[in-house]
Amino acid sequence: MEHSKTPPLRRGWTTGACATAAVRAGLCELWGGTRLSQVQITLPKGEQPIFQIAHHEAKDGWIEIGITKDAGDDPDVTHGALIIARIATSSGGVHFHAGAGVGTITKAGLPIGVGEPAINPVPRQMMQAQVDELAVFYGQSPDVDITIIIPSGAELAMKTWNPRLGIVGGLSVLGTTGIVRPFSCAAWIASIHRGIDVARAEGTPHVAGCTGATSERAVQALHALPETAMLDMGDFAGGLMKYLGRHPVPRLTVGGGIGKMTKLAQGARDLHSDRSQVDFQQLADVMGQPNLAAANTALQAYSLSGTDMANWVVEAALRNCQSILKTNEIAVDCVVIDRAGLILAQI
Repeated sequence: MEHSKTPPLRRGWTTGACATAAVRAGLCELWGGTRLSQVQITLPKGEQPIFQIAHHEAKDGWIEIGITKDAGDDPDVTHGALIIARIATSSGGVHFHAGAGVGTITKAGLPIGVGEPAINPVPRQMMQAQVDELAVFYGQSPDVDITIIIPSGAELAMKTWNPRLGIVGGLSVLGTTGIVRPFSCAAWIASIHRGIDVARAEGTPHVAGCTGATSERAVQALHALPETAMLDMGDFAGGLMKYLGRHPVPRLTVGGGIGKMTKLAQGARDLHSDRSQVDFQQLADVMGQPNLAAANTALQAYSLSGTDMANWVVEAALRNCQSILKTNEIAVDCVVIDRAGLILAQI
């Protein structure tokens, strides 16, 4: 019998790569008079993707080129978004501007200063490199205004961390390699790190990492925390706490449902179902209840054990958090939530 192999997940291109490709095509037309139907760029690690031109508009003094973002098989909210670069001659040097749908930085702690368009350092470097290269090729002065526009960006940004990070008005232009790797944990963990950076820069004394929306609402209400204090930990408990261990804040609350918090209590750092599982035999042993070994879910085990299990979970989860943090500078507490958002145990 033949077994078909699952095809590899298709990688895609970051907003920064799309913006860079649009800038290159715009400069080729502005300086060289060549209107392109596709454009190729070289990414930081040497890849040379080709992008199809999806939008073109030219008026006196500027040219707009748009690229439709292809995020590959990654569940990226910006997949299919049109990334437009408007290119015009500046009064001197390269200047970046936030057009419609691109955010502006309003809080310290991010890689870009307050008041700047939310175009991250590596995309800026990539676009600057295109200006420098093509200025030499066409014999032009490298003096360019670059305005990035994402028509759907303001709406899409509401599905991202940007509002919490103090990035207002739209999306960020992101990317360090130019490549979107499908279902990568790196982007999520990087967002957690930026959230911590912003909280520290604002002097936030108390932050919280929760496994999902229900636990987040419960913890936020419990401690009356502002939005900027809420770190979208998800499954990445280890990623959050290792970074906090190196960049501490005075207090951390970790909250979650009984399933993921049981895994944290049993020593897991990545709480995703593909990467960690509840050990029901261990749970039965520690609780002194042999029937828990046959449970199918942590919720079922809780229904059999009740408050005793919730109390053990919150205490053991706290010990694991302290072990991961490896610092006494952070006061940490834990909260276990049920599906309705009610607190089952806290310590």
